Amino acid sequence: MSRRARAQVAPVVRPIVLGGDAGAYSLARAFHEAYGVRATVVTIVPTRNVRYSKILDNLVVPELDDPDVMVRTIRDLAAGSDVPAMVVTCVDWYVRALAEHRARIEDVAIVPYTRLDLLDRVMDKQRFSELCVELGVPHPRTVVRHGGDQVGELGLRFPIIAKPGDNAAWHHVKFRGKRKVHELSKVEDLQWLLTAAGEAGYRGAFIVQEFVPGSDAQMRIMTTFSDQRGYVRTAVGGHVLVEEHTPGTLGNPAAILTGPLPQIEADARKLVEHLGWTGFANFDIKLDPRDGKGYFFELNPRTGRSNYYMTASGVNPAKLWVTEHVLHGNIPVPIRQQVLYRIIPGFLLRRYVKAANDPEVRKRLKQVRRVAHPLRYGRDRSLRRDAWVWLSELNQVRKFRRFYPASEARATAYRGAGAPTTTGAPRG
Repeated sequence: MSRRARAQVAPVVRPIVLGGDAGAYSLARAFHEAYGVRATVVTIVPTRNVRYSKILDNLVVPELDDPDVMVRTIRDLAAGSDVPAMVVTCVDWYVRALAEHRARIEDVAIVPYTRLDLLDRVMDKQRFSELCVELGVPHPRTVVRHGGDQVGELGLRFPIIAKPGDNAAWHHVKFRGKRKVHELSKVEDLQWLLTAAGEAGYRGAFIVQEFVPGSDAQMRIMTTFSDQRGYVRTAVGGHVLVEEHTPGTLGNPAAILTGPLPQIEADARKLVEHLGWTGFANFDIKLDPRDGKGYFFELNPRTGRSNYYMTASGVNPAKLWVTEHVLHGNIPVPIRQQVLYRIIPGFLLRRYVKAANDPEVRKRLKQVRRVAHPLRYGRDRSLRRDAWVWLSELNQVRKFRRFYPASEARATAYRGAGAPTTTGAPRG
């Protein structure tokens, strides 16, 4: 479609995006690519991901974490729209808040997320573990401890992973050394985490799991979209080549090579269709080199921070939402293409692919015709934005050098198994 033709198309939706990370920008971009509309991205503080953007409006609301403020903000934004408003996010806390307060919002804005009872069932990681066992979906051996507990008898082999079972409560907790996911090498590290979290006010569950061996290159991602009847209409998977390792973004994919994942897709479909899930579900999976199975860690009740890997491969989330909730049409069958998604410089990615020592991946990368960066958008360019995106890539080099040097990735890959590279206790 030409630029003139796009300008003549009447808008069909008024997107409101909560959150200001790269995932939020990616959703705003998806709406702009599909319909040429400007989203309003609502953030607690100004963020560089949306600063200087020409395709969106940034509204800063410092008290957005207050549900009453969130509801009032959405209603105010939707009130001035002559087309249906839709509110979306990549943040678990906002997803739950939107579902909990749906009755206060849905008369003015579409909330395309599943029922609150289903959200609570899967956001409780202990219950998700039980669901995987029930359905025979591969899942790491798991026990539960709570903030303030003593470790006691675990019955697990170290190294282990510990992550909060209540993301909404964890969102509000602050203490030195807090991470999204804690990678622990010994029982003393786990005891430190439980004590520190309890003293900071988090008494919720921690999901403690055995570490599935292998480096970042063993990670996989899968995102499904289910219609209002609970049937999966599309699923998009990919091979995570390297993850981020800074404390606040640990585990987020930094590079994804899209492609089919038959066993993982089948298990993901089994999970969401058993639940009667609607909308998007995003899964983190790790391929165990010992048995070749993809082990599911969790179900995220929304598109992930790296959601642009879907849009770039031909599955635009904005089109799926609008088709179902605004146009009430049949969900289209997207024409997919293989894509390399990355937020790090190409030379840095090649360094980690080399460290992973996987000739098959290197071969597939040579065949990729499209490389997609979520923040690089040809219709959203300016000197200031281009300079910031360039600097953000250079900053990734510094972050990887500090938190995950290539030598660590190489050592883990050559072991084929092994321990996490960090402990839970703060350094220094």
